[in-house]
Amino acid sequence: MSVLFSPVQLGPVEVRNRAWVSPMCQYSCEEQDGMPSDWHREHLTSFARGGAGLVMTEAAAIEPIGRISPQDLGIWNDAQAEALAPIAARIRAHGAVAAVQLAHAGRKASTYREWSGRGSVPLEQGGWPTVSAGAAAFGSYAAPRALAADEVAALPERFAVAARRAVDAGFEAVEVHAAHGYLLHQFLSPLSNARDDEWGVGEGGLRTLLLQRVVEAVRAAVPEAALMVRLSASDWVDGGIDSAMTVEHVRVAIAAGADWFDLSSGGLDPRQEIPLEPGYQVPFARDVRAATGAKVNAVGLIEDPAHAESVLVDGDADAVMLARAWMRNPHWALGAEAELDGVADASVWPPQYTRARRVPERAH
Repeated sequence: MSVLFSPVQLGPVEVRNRAWVSPMCQYSCEEQDGMPSDWHREHLTSFARGGAGLVMTEAAAIEPIGRISPQDLGIWNDAQAEALAPIAARIRAHGAVAAVQLAHAGRKASTYREWSGRGSVPLEQGGWPTVSAGAAAFGSYAAPRALAADEVAALPERFAVAARRAVDAGFEAVEVHAAHGYLLHQFLSPLSNARDDEWGVGEGGLRTLLLQRVVEAVRAAVPEAALMVRLSASDWVDGGIDSAMTVEHVRVAIAAGADWFDLSSGGLDPRQEIPLEPGYQVPFARDVRAATGAKVNAVGLIEDPAHAESVLVDGDADAVMLARAWMRNPHWALGAEAELDGVADASVWPPQYTRARRVPERAH
């Protein structure tokens, strides 16, 4: 059996394979109430039917002002969790692990969805004032308000309540989103956090207190669930987060109770220059894994099954997360299984689809 289609332990949860679905914002809560729709059900359950090991929701905001766009998914109330519960159940019924990403967009909130416009949504069109570690804007977006110390101190409990709500709805894993320039990343990076209180520079020059407190709170709230953290391992701007800092961020999160790390990059500063190519973020996963022993995902333009397999065989990561490849083909794992495994393992195939399975001829 290929490594890609071998099981792996994610904290207390066993995942059937290592081909996972990355969070993909859909901007499809048309009533602007954070409630999932038929689109979310069809979108997410198709990947589980298509053989994925783990299926993660898009960023689910822990409070209304934490949405990236007015059409974002939410997990700040019980009604949203109740509507997500059947989706989690269908993901599990297809054999995949159901996961939810817990998020707060901070100064990158209240923006138009991709096909509706660019930049911040004005208040008169349904936008809202944003918040951050400081008062500096992201590029041309509306300037945020710097959170007061007591407001920052309240955030871990909001993440924890959202996590408990998600697990009670049937999700087996939760991910704390601390990447892509969103609120927790805004507190982690020297480029966006110049605070002089306890939420600013801490021991060793790091800005990890909020991340630590959020992970601790979520771990305490859902001790039975798998706990992942997504980090941007580089800001791709001088003076920002780099691999060495990320290793320390991971160590802090491990001590706070995290089981697994999802290593991405960028999103904090419009000046970033990212060398996009297949596997361009794999070195971040490799470096963190080697330095800390943590379980990690590799992400970033990994689309070919042979490439995904090589990342795992080479020991660069413990699983891979794909996004665009799944959107193009929700049954990506079914084709990858036939390409990599031959007749070794057909367990990811729904019995209704096995007649479509093409098994490569074996050499004699």
